[in-house]
Amino acid sequence: MIHSEYHIVVLGAGESGVGAALLCQQKGLSVFVSDYGQIAPKYKAELESAGIPYEEGKHTAELILTAQEVIKSPGIPHKAPIIQALIEKGTPIISEIEFAGRYTPSKFIGITGSNGKTTTTMWLYHMLHTAGYRVGLAGNVGFSLARQVMLEEQPEYYVVELSSFQLDDMYDFHVHIALIMNITPDHLDRYHYNFEEYAMAKMRILQNQTYEDAFIYWGEDEFLAKYVLAHQPMEQRLLPFHTYPQVGAAADKSDDGLMRLHFENKTFEYPISELALQGPHNLQNAMAASLAALAVGISEDALRKALHDFVNVPHRLEKIAVIDGVRYINDSKATNINSTYYALRTMTTPYVLILGGTDKGNKYEDIADLVVAGARALVFLTKDSAKLHATFDGRVPHIADALSMEEAIALSRSFAKSGDTVLLSPACASFDLFNNYEHRGDCFREAVLALKPQDEDCN
Repeated sequence: MIHSEYHIVVLGAGESGVGAALLCQQKGLSVFVSDYGQIAPKYKAELESAGIPYEEGKHTAELILTAQEVIKSPGIPHKAPIIQALIEKGTPIISEIEFAGRYTPSKFIGITGSNGKTTTTMWLYHMLHTAGYRVGLAGNVGFSLARQVMLEEQPEYYVVELSSFQLDDMYDFHVHIALIMNITPDHLDRYHYNFEEYAMAKMRILQNQTYEDAFIYWGEDEFLAKYVLAHQPMEQRLLPFHTYPQVGAAADKSDDGLMRLHFENKTFEYPISELALQGPHNLQNAMAASLAALAVGISEDALRKALHDFVNVPHRLEKIAVIDGVRYINDSKATNINSTYYALRTMTTPYVLILGGTDKGNKYEDIADLVVAGARALVFLTKDSAKLHATFDGRVPHIADALSMEEAIALSRSFAKSGDTVLLSPACASFDLFNNYEHRGDCFREAVLALKPQDEDCN
């Protein structure tokens, strides 16, 4: 039923938007959903089943501007005309996370950063879940927080992955344990190509913390180190982690290859070689997740088990197959330069690198030395490869362009030799050719497995 005005208008009808709309209805708030694109059939069916009015393919300003409050999808930029109209009218605009947080007594562990968010989120959830805690998972992973808040039984903690876009529209949300993995240039197209503006969006995760809370951060990150120094004394407990021996760190690495956690007058040690995920970036992920788990109260035995038996998330350095002696690895979640940088540092063979997508203000020169040293070939999977060609032409033996994943895999196979690796690590968002990074990774997996002989094993 269409009303003349609404308590809430939800902009965007994906998982977070539909979850928010259903929560509005449960709480007795009149709600209208508007999506400028086409709504996925499963979400449209949910809205219709619940009797929630919606529109797709447009934003009707006369309806939207009646709202007392607007819940905005993180994918909608503030420069969008309908958002500018709402700002001019003075209508509060919040995120689904901000809205849902009003309706649960659970505590929140929030994780943000330019790289490592998802792996750390999933590893921490695994630690707490296997240790027997009642814990939920939300944000950029799993179901929307709003959908979970509707359930009668609430967990002790929610582990929530938070992007800068979500944090932009959060004001009163209280993160009890905040993790910032790192801050490097990303999404600069949404922040006027201003790194400081992007970085400060990340710092919003701290805005409601008190002396009872904790802030876990990478002490070697230049921006984070300067921020902490400039804001002393900080009220919350500071737990920095370092990847080398460091006096005063909450976590560091010993000279003999141990991850050390210094927490509440105890030192916990674990062999880095036995971590479920290897590589310098995964040591950082393990440190951050472990400190958060200790802050919750996990036992040392439960922590040791979870550090060893965690299974990595899909699309993050995911081994798909070995075909004709060539390894195929799906790192589709590498949507920025730093993620690809970390992936390249794990390479121990010559490789064919599939790069490209929607550029977010990337400086490809930041990975050029690694690429020149290790790449046998580059395949640019994007509609616009001019910037990539400008950086890499003449510096790598073979370069080719592709407009589909099937074409990219065929080209990569033609360049690769037995013992090589074909690595999808695009350093870009996926939206020029794919729905999202998951879709891109799924297409990679399907295209690779289509090449695979029936009798060859996957590794």
